[in-house]
Amino acid sequence: MSDTDPAQPGRKPSIECVPFGKTPDGVAVDLYRLTNRHGLSAAITNYGGIVVSLLIPDCEGKLDDVVLGYDSLAGYLSKSPYFGCLVGRYGNRIAKGQFKLDGQAYSLAKNDGENHLHGGKIGFDKVVWSAKPIPAEDRVGLQLQYLSPDGDEGYPGALSVLVSYTLSDQDEFIVDYSAFTDRATVVNLTHHSYFHLDGAEGDTLGHLLTINADTFTPVDAGLIPTGEVRAVQGTPMDFTQPKAIGADLGSKDPQLAIGHGYDHNWILRRNREGLSLAARLMGPRSGRVMEILTSEPGIQFYGGGWLDGTIRGKQGKVYRPCYGLCLETQHYPNSPNQADFPSTVLRPGETYRSRTVHRFSIAGR
Repeated sequence: MSDTDPAQPGRKPSIECVPFGKTPDGVAVDLYRLTNRHGLSAAITNYGGIVVSLLIPDCEGKLDDVVLGYDSLAGYLSKSPYFGCLVGRYGNRIAKGQFKLDGQAYSLAKNDGENHLHGGKIGFDKVVWSAKPIPAEDRVGLQLQYLSPDGDEGYPGALSVLVSYTLSDQDEFIVDYSAFTDRATVVNLTHHSYFHLDGAEGDTLGHLLTINADTFTPVDAGLIPTGEVRAVQGTPMDFTQPKAIGADLGSKDPQLAIGHGYDHNWILRRNREGLSLAARLMGPRSGRVMEILTSEPGIQFYGGGWLDGTIRGKQGKVYRPCYGLCLETQHYPNSPNQADFPSTVLRPGETYRSRTVHRFSIAGR
């Protein structure tokens, strides 16, 4: 049991569902609020599998929302840089929206200049998933399901996807992914919350970040990995020890200029099968700590440098550069076009599985 907030007598994990509006074509959308024994809660909508809020206690026990987003469905429908959503079929970029599989060329939707990003123009973040609560004694969960048809955004094969969000009584927010296909395809699913552990007040440049990685994949001007694997030592990409996110942003490193700061994939150290520690983030004012464990080989740290102050989010807050950050567990960007990167190919008869755990606590406890 977490020591961030004692369980209240008689409280049990719970889930409630309320209407959250309708899509432009009239499909009803719901909002599910998951609450654990300590009062931590996650509000999730079946539109895009978006985590609308995540309430976590600070060092004094005060609950704050630690993810960016909107108060209503309208914001997510009109302008959202992937706030809190499920990303697929392929998280991150595929160069020129093209890849070959088993000798056949495929052309994908191009929605990031000449490249394909986060599943295309209508990716998994912009569809309504079917949802089913998953009650349990020591946790509460929500299962989301979606069938992506053959040819969806240019991808081959009909892909059946299950994603479960779980909030445990150990103060873990868990994302489990599984998928299977009727035809060889590529899959790289991830989650895209923008975190601010101090409650979305000001920037996150003082947050202390550790990434369990000795190497990263440098990118070209289009944020496509060059194929090189480069050591982080002696560069601004070195987060092997806790470091303030803003500490090296004044560096003239060309990689920081390309990404408007950090927008890169780190290759995680993995010393065993199953879950490994990927990153640790601490909010200096709140004392909140988030550890991320994953079965994935990489993590994309995006520092929010592309936020430009044009978005008004929850309670009218203006989201300026670096007001939130993403830590997206994943296979590497552009893997379908890089033979030396871990494969993202899924074939009939196989099951894609991935798990990421966000473990919350208070520094020093």
